[in-house]
Amino acid sequence: MRVGRPIPAPPQPLCDYCGGKAVLARVGDEAYPYQEDHGPVWICPPCQAWIGVRARSKHHTPLGRLADAALREKKSQLHDALEPLVAAKMRRDGVNAFEARGKAMKWLIASLGLPVDSPTIHALSLEQCEQAIHFIAEFQAARGRKPSDS
Repeated sequence: MRVGRPIPAPPQPLCDYCGGKAVLARVGDEAYPYQEDHGPVWICPPCQAWIGVRARSKHHTPLGRLADAALREKKSQLHDALEPLVAAKMRRDGVNAFEARGKAMKWLIASLGLPVDSPTIHALSLEQCEQAIHFIAEFQAARGRKPSDS
């Protein structure tokens, strides 16, 4: 018998597309979206929208909102747009990639005034990702760099 504070039930995210409850899927489950093990994910099987789980989370806390194929593609494009800024921050300030990426996301979200709880790409909507990609392109153009330059 457990003594002490009760353990809260794991968060069960809702799908932004259909409103249904997501299910926790692991490698080997029928709903699991990957061929190899990428860790557990919260997934809405009818919408094929999913999000990963925070590393070492005992309660399977989702990283952000569930993302369908279009949102996952935009998030990937946003990561690609941020990488030159991350690389420049690493060179300039001598920080590691995780710290540089975190600072880049905080800067980006603060610059755009986006209303998100957590400064990560996982919390952004499709429109916010598009806005962020456009902002980064304008920022780099104003600095005289192409988005693909580092």
